[in-house]
Amino acid sequence: MQKTTSPLLLRATVLACAATAVTTAAHAQSTTLRLSTYVNEVDIRYQGFKKFAELVSAKTSGRVKVEVFPSSTLHGWSEGVDAMLGGVSDISWVSADKRLPCYRVTSLYPVAIDMKKQIELDAAYAALIAPEAAKAGLVPLINSNYSYDQEWWFKNANTDLAKLDGKLVRSIGPMVSMMIETWGGKPVFIAPKEVFQSAERGVVDGINMGVATYSAWKLWGVMPHMVQSNLFYGNIQYMISKRKFDALSPADQKALQAAAAESEVWLKPQYERWVDESMADAVKQGGTVTKIAADKRKALLNSVVGKWTGEVDAGCGPELAGKVRALFSKNAL
Repeated sequence: MQKTTSPLLLRATVLACAATAVTTAAHAQSTTLRLSTYVNEVDIRYQGFKKFAELVSAKTSGRVKVEVFPSSTLHGWSEGVDAMLGGVSDISWVSADKRLPCYRVTSLYPVAIDMKKQIELDAAYAALIAPEAAKAGLVPLINSNYSYDQEWWFKNANTDLAKLDGKLVRSIGPMVSMMIETWGGKPVFIAPKEVFQSAERGVVDGINMGVATYSAWKLWGVMPHMVQSNLFYGNIQYMISKRKFDALSPADQKALQAAAAESEVWLKPQYERWVDESMADAVKQGGTVTKIAADKRKALLNSVVGKWTGEVDAGCGPELAGKVRALFSKNAL
C-alpha cells in the first residue's frame, strides 16, 4: 500500500527547506575583510581599528566583519598594494607606491598644517586621489592622522635639522629623503619593526617617524632626543581592494565608508591625547622634546618646497597638482 504524506507534514518540510535556503544564502553573503596594519596592540590606533570593526559589524547587521592583523603580520611596509591585489589582505595601509604617482608624492608633503579641520582636509585629499586609486584597483577608505605626529629623533639633544652634517637618518619615503639630503644628511630606509635594532646598534644617527609608532615600539629608550618641528601634511591612507569593495552590496559599501568616517572622528581626540602623553612620559624618563620656532619652520619648509614642485607636477599632472596644493594652502598655518 502506497503511503501518503500529510499536508501538514509536507508544508512543514517545505518551510524547513526554505528556512535552510535563506540561512545558507545569508551565510553565503557574509564577508570577512582582513585589515592589515603596521601598528601594534599598544598603539592607540589599534583601538581605532577595533572600533572600526565594531561599527562595520553593527552597521551591516553582521553581514560584514573586519579582522584586524597588527604589527605587519600580513605584509611588509611597502607591500600594501600587492597584498590587496593578490588577496593577502583586503584593507591595508598604502606607502609611496609608484602605481599611485600623485599619492606617492603628496601623501607626505612639506607644509605646516592647521589641525582644526583635519578630518575635512583628509577627506578632501582622499577624494582628490580616488580616481588614481581606482585605476590601480583600490578605493581609499580610512584617512590616517599622520599630520599630527610625524617627527624626528637623534642620539644627541638639540640637533639642528638644517645642519645634519652627514648623519644617517631613517626615511619613510622619497619626499623625506629629499628633505634629509637638502639638510646635509643621508637617508636610510628601514621598516618600522626594524627601527629599534637599527637605532640600538647605531645603524642610524636619527629617525623620522610618527610619535605614536615611535612610542608604541619603545624607541624613546634607544634614541631619546626629539625635534618637534610640525613640517608635514601626512595621510598614509588605508585603502580597500576595489574588487572586494565592488563585491559588497551598495548598502554595505555605504555602511563600510560610514564606519570608517565615524571611527576617524572617534579616534582623533584620543590619538592626539595619547601622543601628547607619550611625549610627556618620555621626558619624565630622561628624553627631550625640542620645539622649533615658527621662523625656523618657515625657513626649513622654504628650503625644500621648491625642490618638490617638479615631482608633484610630474606625479599628479598640472591640474591635479594645483588642486592638491590649493587644498594644503587653504589648511596651512
